[in-house]
Amino acid sequence: MTQPLAGVHIAVTRPPEQATKLNAAIAQAGGSVISFPLLDIASLPDLSAFYAAISPLNQFDWAIFISSNAVQYGMPLLQQNPLPASLKFAAIGPTTASALQGFGVTEVLKPSDRFDSESLLALPQLQQMQGQRVLIVRGVGGREVLADTLKQRGAQVVFGECYRRVNPQENADVLAQAHASHQLQAIIITSSEALRFLLDLAGDSEWLKTIPLFVNHDRIAEQAQLHHLTVFSAGQPGDDAMLQLLIRHFQPH
Repeated sequence: MTQPLAGVHIAVTRPPEQATKLNAAIAQAGGSVISFPLLDIASLPDLSAFYAAISPLNQFDWAIFISSNAVQYGMPLLQQNPLPASLKFAAIGPTTASALQGFGVTEVLKPSDRFDSESLLALPQLQQMQGQRVLIVRGVGGREVLADTLKQRGAQVVFGECYRRVNPQENADVLAQAHASHQLQAIIITSSEALRFLLDLAGDSEWLKTIPLFVNHDRIAEQAQLHHLTVFSAGQPGDDAMLQLLIRHFQPH
């Protein structure tokens, strides 16, 4: 059995509960995983702004969920009252759509190729938005392109922010020490927030400039390049795409 990642030490920055499958795949390919979660999802201490934003729910034509976390945190709050039969649902991608189905939402609009705001906005159902009221369920902060574009198309947009992203790390010493002992050959980053938190911790460090980052989206790659980091993009989400990107890099033959 060939082990294309033998001897390769890879830092995985996802929350541990979201990295189980990827970690197992890396290990099966012979790689060693350094768990360094850069992102944790936390509930909001005060949900009054969320409840104010969504009330009444029957004012909305669309509810758009930008992540599975938005579903897990937002749907229990939305379902405290019966969902309006006329409310249409959209999701940023298949994982988020699947999470919605877990809450009994069977019809979900989602892109079929790339899974981001731009791909969702390209769908024909979201072109003619004049007079439509849209609820975007998300964490605190985030990209504005979805809301801005829908507004340009005539929609009224309200944010329902129901969780926050926090950095569980106080410093990047674990990674710096691993690099110094030649026990770090790659860092996997799968969200813009995780990259931002890594830069907060280690942005000016010389060692970070020598370690390739492996990302799942070209937008994250562009952010990393702005900071003169070496980065390789799978160009699509999913553990399989990330694993193949790693193998192509470390075993090019």
